[in-house]
Amino acid sequence: MKTHALRLSVVPVALAATLLAAFLVLASPLSASAHDALVSSDPAADSQIETLPAELTLTFSAKLIDGEGATEVVVTDSAGNAVTDGPATVDGAVVTQPLVSAAPAGEYHVIWKVVSSDGHPTSDEYYFTVTTGSEVTPSEQPSAAPTSAAPSDEASATPEATATQAPDADGGSGATAWIFALSIAGILVIAVLMVWYWLRSRRGGAEPGAEPGSGPSSER
Repeated sequence: MKTHALRLSVVPVALAATLLAAFLVLASPLSASAHDALVSSDPAADSQIETLPAELTLTFSAKLIDGEGATEVVVTDSAGNAVTDGPATVDGAVVTQPLVSAAPAGEYHVIWKVVSSDGHPTSDEYYFTVTTGSEVTPSEQPSAAPTSAAPSDEASATPEATATQAPDADGGSGATAWIFALSIAGILVIAVLMVWYWLRSRRGGAEPGAEPGSGPSSER
């Protein structure tokens, strides 16, 4: 009887341990993926644009935490010179960094740092290329008399940078999700088997045994 009672008391403990393990498996990926991710940028990573735009924008997956020193954006040209014009501003999930009006052609390097909605800082970097410089070059020889010719449309037009979608930060999360789903399924199967075994053992223990006094009667 002691062995049977001990076996029944161990089953609920094992079931509780299984449910705790399932909770830990579910909680760990949720806490690891809580940081906000960069959804898109303009100019986009690895893109080619004609001239440097007036501002650079970064769009994230959730509203960011703003504050002194919380958001920083550094943009430099191929020579390492900064082309930012003032501090970055945060509007919900969008970060806007003003840029200088005149900049050379070449590869540009963007480094950003923000504070996610969960309070954790996150940072990254990327590159884009400017094909045509927007620097103002003085004329080699001044004209003898002022001309009334209007500036050409090509010189006055400001090209618009097209925002392209940044690479999906969660591209590799599909395989991870399958692994966790299979783990949870296995844990649930074990839990169901334990409950079934526990109920079966209780039914077996509830069956009446041999009735007392069923043996040979004692001599008077």
